[in-house]
Amino acid sequence: MAQTADFLVEIGTEELPPKALRALEGSFSEHLQTGLKTAGLGFATLRSYATPRRLAVSITALECEQSRQRVEKRGPPLNAAFDASGKPTRAAQAFADGCGVSVGDLGRVETPKGAWLHYSAEVPGRPARELLPGLVNAALAALPIPRRMRWGDGDAEFVRPAHWVVMLLGSEIVPGTILGLTPSRHTRGHRFHAPGPIELQSAADYVGVLTQNKVIADFAERRERVRHLAEAAAAGVGGQAMIEAALLDEVTALVEWPVTLTGCFDRTFLRLPEEVLIATLQGHQRYFPVRDSAGQLLPNFIATANIESRDPTQIRQGNERVILPRLSDAAFFWDQDIKTSLEARIERLDSVVFQKGLGSLRERSARVAQLAGSVAEKLGCPTTHAARAALLAKADLLTQMVGEFPELQGRMGYHYAKLDGEPAEVAIAIEEQYLPRHAGDRLPGLPTGRALSIADRADTLAGVFALGKRPSGAKDPFGLRRTALGLLRILVEDQVDLDLPALLADAVRLQPVPVKDASALAAELFDFIMDRSRAWYLEGLAPGLAAGVITGEMFEAVRSRRTGSLVDFHARLLGVCAFTRLPEAESLAVANKRIANILRSAGDITGALNTALFAFGEESALNEAVEKAASVHRRHLERRDYEQALCALAALRAPVDDYFGAVMVMADDAAVRNNRLVQLRRLQQLFLDVADLSCLTGNSNG
Repeated sequence: MAQTADFLVEIGTEELPPKALRALEGSFSEHLQTGLKTAGLGFATLRSYATPRRLAVSITALECEQSRQRVEKRGPPLNAAFDASGKPTRAAQAFADGCGVSVGDLGRVETPKGAWLHYSAEVPGRPARELLPGLVNAALAALPIPRRMRWGDGDAEFVRPAHWVVMLLGSEIVPGTILGLTPSRHTRGHRFHAPGPIELQSAADYVGVLTQNKVIADFAERRERVRHLAEAAAAGVGGQAMIEAALLDEVTALVEWPVTLTGCFDRTFLRLPEEVLIATLQGHQRYFPVRDSAGQLLPNFIATANIESRDPTQIRQGNERVILPRLSDAAFFWDQDIKTSLEARIERLDSVVFQKGLGSLRERSARVAQLAGSVAEKLGCPTTHAARAALLAKADLLTQMVGEFPELQGRMGYHYAKLDGEPAEVAIAIEEQYLPRHAGDRLPGLPTGRALSIADRADTLAGVFALGKRPSGAKDPFGLRRTALGLLRILVEDQVDLDLPALLADAVRLQPVPVKDASALAAELFDFIMDRSRAWYLEGLAPGLAAGVITGEMFEAVRSRRTGSLVDFHARLLGVCAFTRLPEAESLAVANKRIANILRSAGDITGALNTALFAFGEESALNEAVEKAASVHRRHLERRDYEQALCALAALRAPVDDYFGAVMVMADDAAVRNNRLVQLRRLQQLFLDVADLSCLTGNSNG
């Protein structure tokens, strides 16, 4: 049995970027694990650790040596390895020397491309202590670090300067060089509570020793401690802590030994919109706000310190002093902003360029207003509200509050519109124009908000495409993929039954950029959105559809029909998905493929079906079955019940199979041949009413 030992590597650094800490931890662990597997070093368990000052990986029962390795090398081809007299050439001798053997000890290997010299041997595996430094360095080099730092006189680069490295295999130090540093067995505890070097006797001692020295190394454990302490502190003032996941992660990444304290601020600040207070507490100071049992904000906050102070009152007062000017600024911004209505700010939008070539924000607002009114009309909501909301939509960008808190754009517009006496639907739509902001975000709740959000996205897509600045590869500086996905979600999830190509054509027509072929650009935009929807469906992001339920064949079968309504597209796709689960699906898909091939090569097909030209009973049987299925099929189509429409056609499987088993379509008699082609064209059209089922022949769901 292979000898094993526990392994520990710790990289001690200056404070790591908090928002990237979890990604760095996961990547380091993943790449090191991959490297160990590639090197053939087995182990029992692997755990990663991350604090503001360290990244670490601990492995139990790591094999101390590779198993024996089979080495296979192919040398030069035989016709280049030996001369005409059969003597080894310089190429053969060099290959043999490189393998440490004589030419006579080399083997031969035959391949389809000829015969080659070959070397094969089994060699002892290398000790883990020799491999580990290279594996650790490779894992560190692969971390997702956009810009690396240099420090001191060396050439080492990392996300932050590194100050110490621990690398132990069992109780022994692993020799090597990591980030320009020589590994030792000395770690560091808490920067203030235990600042000096701490000796580790073995890799297994790591977590316990750090805990004794005021460092909780495990991110998840530390995160749960921050949560628990914040909840307890909030309960102490009769409230509940508002703990958002992203903020909890960030706070956890800032502390090694979390200690919470409760602060307060003047109640008069509660007159501000709660979003302003929350943004001030969370965004500026990384505090947790506190709500009472009725959901109202309390004049309290929970701060998380990284030190057990001997005078916590002083720390609390310091945090209260820090937050006071922040809240005072916010109150000043609010008081100044409400002196000027949103409508009075519209004219100033002329001075703000939306995008070079696409005019000012005011010009853009006018375009969006026109589109929003058109969309609202189709949705059956007041067009005046939609147009009004569009004209006011960007005015809050000129307020001091949004200048300080850009993330509150739209939401502050809602508050200012209410104070201005705008209709409730207008105020709500100003906020909802930005929904959804990201994947999984909520959608606009009111028709006016939907109309404005749809129009805003259509204008953005049309304008940037008209400028020729389409996304390419991984580059999408304008976030058009996210914009398209948001538009898709609103249309499908909220069942907004619009003619999307027509909307895009209107958006292109309104752009100030000269477009050579507006219809071609609108078609390109539609295809761009459909490409996004393909990934959305296949990855299982559409509501009620898990990954793998919708296949590429299903999507293309429906896409080929070029329906302009994404609501209609979604219904067709669900119908095709249900159809593929029927036992008749595969046979009918193959038949559709066959029919498509026949009709494609048949040339002109003229006239109507003539039953007098039927020569086989199978022709009559198929005709009767088609007539019967068609009437049911049409009723379902009218209701957009595409699942039942296709299920009605499943009854055609037997007569179709019988038809192709008995009837030669391409008969010698021209009239008979044309009549059979007419019959097949009619049959094909029934299926094409929903989707091109010939695309499903590669799908095995049936």
